Amino acid sequence: MVTENAAVAAANAADKPDQDSFVCYFEGGYVPLGDARISIMTHAFLYGTGVFEGIRAYWNPEQKQLYALRVQEHIVRLRNSCKIMLMADVPSVEDFSNIVLEVLRRNNFREDAYCRPSVYKSTKAIGVRLHGLSHDFYVLGVPFGDYIDTEKGIAVGTVSWRRVSDTAIPARSKITGSYVNPAFSKTEAMLNGFEEAIVLTQDGHVAEGSAENLFMVRDGVLITPAVSDEILEGITRAGIIELAEHLGIKVKERSIDRTELYIADEVFLCGTGAQISPVSSVDHRPVGDGRVGPVARLIGKTYFDAVRGRLPEFRHWVTPVYKSE
Repeated sequence: MVTENAAVAAANAADKPDQDSFVCYFEGGYVPLGDARISIMTHAFLYGTGVFEGIRAYWNPEQKQLYALRVQEHIVRLRNSCKIMLMADVPSVEDFSNIVLEVLRRNNFREDAYCRPSVYKSTKAIGVRLHGLSHDFYVLGVPFGDYIDTEKGIAVGTVSWRRVSDTAIPARSKITGSYVNPAFSKTEAMLNGFEEAIVLTQDGHVAEGSAENLFMVRDGVLITPAVSDEILEGITRAGIIELAEHLGIKVKERSIDRTELYIADEVFLCGTGAQISPVSSVDHRPVGDGRVGPVARLIGKTYFDAVRGRLPEFRHWVTPVYKSE
């Protein structure tokens, strides 16, 4: 039996392409991912002085089409992050978006995928600063499934680490070095037996998950922290607000106290990676009856139909990667 299982595992592994063989865009051309290398003296490697985006693409098996989700919105946010980090002269939204689509196209994905464009300080130098440094960019794409559970509901716990303040590192910018902050939070939560973290602001209000925006439902109203509460200005968050309004669900943006989560009717996390992830308990307290609530279920179903190009009302969200036959 052991030999048979090993043979099956080997056969499955053989069916999967080597990650290094995926095509990426790196410093001016399309190359195998395994050939895209930087020096250990690169400033972004030494000090985390890069910015990035995560862009999902969803395979629709009925249409035999891969749909890239909200590409231009992600590139606009990436360019804004570049502005914050003193990186000018980056490709236009159109040009950058076309490179993202081309990377997906060249990899010929027939499954859900994840694309990461990044602009980084490429100067080889020791010394902490942002000015006077050159920069370059890459775009990579890999197959990608669920980051956290999207169906049964997850157990989350409030952690001792606080969300990085805009007066320290801008929370609205996806700066590579700043992701040490959510790494501390995620690891503390998981080592404490939870599946995900709830992170508070410096003044004790709810900010988000380790790397996800947060929504709760109270008395039929969908509530999410305001963009001034040290959160990432999430593209999926904005999409959920759009979906809720389409579904006739009232939305309010305001500060949320930690204990409000304990008495909420529903809580869910969202993001490009997380997608829509319902929360079953917070700090060992069940949310509602501990099952996935009707609002999260409805929004989740509508969201997954939208991102796979099945809803005409939300076709503006997605870009088909492959040309029609």
